[in-house]
Amino acid sequence: MRARYGIPLGITALGAACVGYATGIEARSFRLRRVSVPVLPPGTHPLRVLQISDIHMVGGQGKKRRWIQSLAGLRPDFVINTGDNLSDPEAVPEVLDALGPLLAYPGAYVFGSNDYYGPKLRNPARYLLEAASGRHGLNGNAPAVGAIHNPWEGIRDAFDAAGWIGLSNARGRLKLPGGQEIALTGLDDPHIKRDRYSEVAGGPETDADLALAVVHAPYLRVLDAFTADRYPLILAGHTHGGQLCVPFYGALVTNCDLDARRVKGLSTHRAGGHQAHLHVSAGCGTNRYTPARFACPPEATLLTLTERT
Repeated sequence: MRARYGIPLGITALGAACVGYATGIEARSFRLRRVSVPVLPPGTHPLRVLQISDIHMVGGQGKKRRWIQSLAGLRPDFVINTGDNLSDPEAVPEVLDALGPLLAYPGAYVFGSNDYYGPKLRNPARYLLEAASGRHGLNGNAPAVGAIHNPWEGIRDAFDAAGWIGLSNARGRLKLPGGQEIALTGLDDPHIKRDRYSEVAGGPETDADLALAVVHAPYLRVLDAFTADRYPLILAGHTHGGQLCVPFYGALVTNCDLDARRVKGLSTHRAGGHQAHLHVSAGCGTNRYTPARFACPPEATLLTLTERT
């Protein structure tokens, strides 16, 4: 019996151990990524930007909530939230509780599809096949009929009341306590085709100390437009860093048309004869129906903006 069943039983045990680790340990092993980006004019004092993305809050996630609250101790100069705060329509109070200490800092935000609509139970194999075939996202401006509509308005109202700037197909400015002005341009979520670049086209505002571009999902059409318009830095989320990665290899999918080698962290993007820095957050949560991460721990990022060379 040992010869006949030993290998299959061993594989089953290894698979169960991997699932247990991915759901019970790594999905709760929150990390802080630190990166430096040379985008400021010469002679400018460094700025620290906290990017938080893809919280996907579900009721009862106390460890995640406390970890997000603790990020306020980093004392960033400003905060950028790149969307997908929800994965449970009942979790708006917990999202706001988690982000409460950060709302004391200057900030801006865009929304993602999971802010607007609740997730649906899907076969993970189907998701991987669709991603591999290039059929990313959803057709039209809304998900499939029958999707749960999340109460995103409560999050928007709380962010606005705290002075955070909404950047869904909009421009805005942050004036920091040190006197610096940050010009921001953002888009609504390209994953569900809510982006309207024509409404914000024209390039960065040149009278600010720095211009940033912000979007939830890093689709190439959006990255091309921002880069061609000469934005020096683009911040995005959405990819979850691949979420289920292969050790020593990396991500298999990005859930958009971005190549897998840039699924998370700092990289560059070229378009229209120009180059921009791109930072994609791996996010700190998961869809409620796939609560696992493997070789891709949840994260937020502290970006230190320094003088360009």
